Amino acid sequence: MIMNEPDSKRIWSEYQKEIADDHYFYVRSCIRQSFFPGSEQFFLKMMREILRKDVYENPSHTTCTGIGYHTDIVPFETIMTVIARHFALMKEAGYKNIAISCVTSFGIYTEIIETWKHFPDTLEKTREYLFKATGREFDVPENMAHTSDIVYKFRNEIASMAKYRLVNRHTGKPLRVVEHIGCHYSKMFPKYGVGGAEFPKVLSGMIEAWGGEVVDYPERRHCCGFGFRQYIVQANRGYSLSNSIKKFESMKPYRPDFIITNCPGCNMFMDRWQYTIREMEGRTYGENGLSIPVLTYEEVAGLVLGINPWELGLQYHMVQPEPLIDKMGIEYSHSDKFITKDGRPLPEPGKLINV
Repeated sequence: MIMNEPDSKRIWSEYQKEIADDHYFYVRSCIRQSFFPGSEQFFLKMMREILRKDVYENPSHTTCTGIGYHTDIVPFETIMTVIARHFALMKEAGYKNIAISCVTSFGIYTEIIETWKHFPDTLEKTREYLFKATGREFDVPENMAHTSDIVYKFRNEIASMAKYRLVNRHTGKPLRVVEHIGCHYSKMFPKYGVGGAEFPKVLSGMIEAWGGEVVDYPERRHCCGFGFRQYIVQANRGYSLSNSIKKFESMKPYRPDFIITNCPGCNMFMDRWQYTIREMEGRTYGENGLSIPVLTYEEVAGLVLGINPWELGLQYHMVQPEPLIDKMGIEYSHSDKFITKDGRPLPEPGKLINV
């Protein structure tokens, strides 16, 4: 049966989610702060200074303890109380919309909210636990979004201010981009992700708005390999690595210029595993024997807006970005790459890729 346009639009509308326009209570990611701190910092700068949005963060908020939960170390009751405390901080600050930086945290928050919806007694128990522990009370957020949802929402506004596009300046053709959606974003509770599990649009929408071409390949929805039980348990790391190799081998024939992710674990893994695979087996997956740069969506937005690549923190990736930013025609200084804001030189790490 051929689907007519009204039917297709109706079906697509069912995969959409409401994303608040403004006034966000922001919670950071422990993994992102460790590996890609420039991404979170630029998100705040972009939202506040470029898009002129109200974003508040409380320095007293903590990790969601998601890794502990998924490795059966931290009980679910404890997790719910920790997240309830975040909601209490949000309430005390006068906010009703929460913006979550980490995909694992996003999955934890959605699981908790769904649990409270279906089992109201657990919500009341959590209220009791939090009050006994802290004396605080909380409200469930009126709107919950992952920060990639918010960048997706404002993708066209970003495009209208762009200084560069995802276009190869030498050929004039769109850059070929692999988008990788974190499993905890759309697979656990699909209705909370833009496009659900079947048609996730959150990253591909950014790519298209900023001039790039989305690469479709057989293992597009395959896990990056960073399953907590696979990687954290040393005996399982071969399984983790084999998953990553399967994904890289699948995308290689399509010659991607870079990978964009919305999950800090995926970003870290797909970046660093390329180094591991190259050292172990001599394999690379980019053009001309190079590896494929793996960027966060904030880093891509920053490049499009003309932000200095080193201010975004691209030098802290294992796969270095110079081949990509040269294709985009972005100007940068090699001498500023490992210099602090106050002018002090940083030690240059060894064994980086693509340099």
